[in-house]
Amino acid sequence: MSLRFGRARLLGVVAAAALLLGACQRAVLDPAGDVARQQRDIIYVSTGLMLLIIVPVMILIVVFAWRYRKGKGGTYDPEFDHSTSLELVIWSAPLLIIIALGALTWSSTHLLDPFRPLDRIEAGQGADAPMEKPMPIQVVSMDWKWLFIYPELGIATVNELVLPVNRQVRFDITSTNMMNTFYAPTLAGMIYAMPGMQSQLHAVLNRPGEYSGMSANYSGAGFSDMTFKLRGVDNAGFARWAQGVKGSGRALDLATYQRLERRSEKVPPISFAAVDGDLYRRILERCVKPGTPCMSQIMAHDRGEARHMPPRGSSMPQHGKPEGALMKSPQEKGAVRNNNRFGRDEAELPATKPAPESEDRNMSALDVEQLLSGDPATRV
Repeated sequence: MSLRFGRARLLGVVAAAALLLGACQRAVLDPAGDVARQQRDIIYVSTGLMLLIIVPVMILIVVFAWRYRKGKGGTYDPEFDHSTSLELVIWSAPLLIIIALGALTWSSTHLLDPFRPLDRIEAGQGADAPMEKPMPIQVVSMDWKWLFIYPELGIATVNELVLPVNRQVRFDITSTNMMNTFYAPTLAGMIYAMPGMQSQLHAVLNRPGEYSGMSANYSGAGFSDMTFKLRGVDNAGFARWAQGVKGSGRALDLATYQRLERRSEKVPPISFAAVDGDLYRRILERCVKPGTPCMSQIMAHDRGEARHMPPRGSSMPQHGKPEGALMKSPQEKGAVRNNNRFGRDEAELPATKPAPESEDRNMSALDVEQLLSGDPATRV
């Protein structure tokens, strides 16, 4: 009876382990790019180094429990307090492993720096092999979708990233209004996207195929569906795809972008045949909306550089420092709703109509035709 119960328990453990392994995401351990492959190798080496301690400790637990069990154990010495050889073994092995892990972390941090251009395209390539100029792609994290701009081709896509295999790519990454994380497991590691800031990632895709990318930083209601398709194609396939995008007839200008920027969930892939050449800079400097001064203009104004002043009609004064609210009259400041219950009576303030809940939260059914409609040139 006990033997049968033991076998059943063993089969249950094996089945549970199989289910857990089947549920694991294999993208990290099956990379399609050289950077992701090197990161996977670091995981393997680090795991192996740690197992050098974990496995002997687990074995010794069983050995000690059996050897020193009550009534059947080895020699008991109540006067034992120190053993130099035992102390050397206990402390030297972990110390050596920590040194090895530290050296591995230091070297990989510099070799795989996302801002650093690649030294090779794939494993086995010599260090003196000629390197092609990286292809720039501008990545914008939005609510809740991804915008990819190909500045050399003058095209853009939403939630679809197509890369030529064995071609180094430089991603310039930013965000509209919320910190996010750009993550394509088969390509490279996670890189943060932050409003008003630009991060970079140099990577390469070595194997054709269809993969997936995602947001790896919780950013609100539509986070779960903030994914994009990653496709690797050869040079001829990439040229055909780019030509097809250029024939779509849609243009991503400032007006279309402002409609695209609205919060939306489960957005299907969209392609644009033309892109405003200054769009990414405006997104990065947070001045897409007409009349909004760009960050570079604000900093130039703070430095007193009049030649970089904002254009006429913007909200920034042309000379001197901005006047503080304490120095303004009540008419200039205007009435503002006071959230403090002990402040002014809300009846004295102008009423504001709250946004309907359906428009603010239910965004799962996005109509691309309605989103991009307006000018005939931008109609889907």
